[in-house]
Amino acid sequence: MANVETLVIDCLDKPTRDINNLIRQAADDGVPAVEILNTRARHNIGVGILKPIHLIYRGHVGYYTVGLCDGVTAEIHGSSGWGVGDNLLAGEVVVEGNAASSAAPSIRGGSIVVKGNAGPRAGIYLKSGDLTVGGDAGYMSGFMMQNGRMIVCGNAAKGLGDSMYQGQIWLGGKAEEMGSGVTEADAEPGELDAVLETLERHQIKAPKAFRKLQSDRSLWNFNKHDFAAWKDAL
Repeated sequence: MANVETLVIDCLDKPTRDINNLIRQAADDGVPAVEILNTRARHNIGVGILKPIHLIYRGHVGYYTVGLCDGVTAEIHGSSGWGVGDNLLAGEVVVEGNAASSAAPSIRGGSIVVKGNAGPRAGIYLKSGDLTVGGDAGYMSGFMMQNGRMIVCGNAAKGLGDSMYQGQIWLGGKAEEMGSGVTEADAEPGELDAVLETLERHQIKAPKAFRKLQSDRSLWNFNKHDFAAWKDAL
């Protein structure tokens, strides 16, 4: 594959394992980019890639696209299924459409951008890095966030940020109901500018205003024998 600028893979007649092996080989050979055709919402395309490469998906993708990757950048010209960018260590994934449940679960770095809406549990167990949602986010988004930053330009369903430990949620719309242990905080100097710069870079229209949400730390040292607090947390 020497001197190949972009490798084109047609998924139509290939098993998923073969597609992933071709992508890994391209990354090993230093091929800069892979264009992936006829995705047809196939699951698990582009997983376990541990060397830098740029993936271009032409169409909708299924579960766990760009999961367990390190240093991979990707553009998805369609919508994605569950768990897009699962456990990403570094890199960037941009979904031009919507994302189903659990977008960016447990990512440890890098950036996941969903230009449309994100389903339930977006940003679940977020440990570091960014999740940006240009539209609305489903219920329990930001659940048990450990750190990192989540930007939601639209509205959020019930349970936003429930049981979050650290990190920030920037909400442009309304939350149907805040999760347990979430409080509103004042922005530190430069924080809002950084949020707006992220949106501008990805050509996402910013809302009129943002609210910064974070943990109120009430669940940091939770006592299961305190029935009133237990009942409130549930």
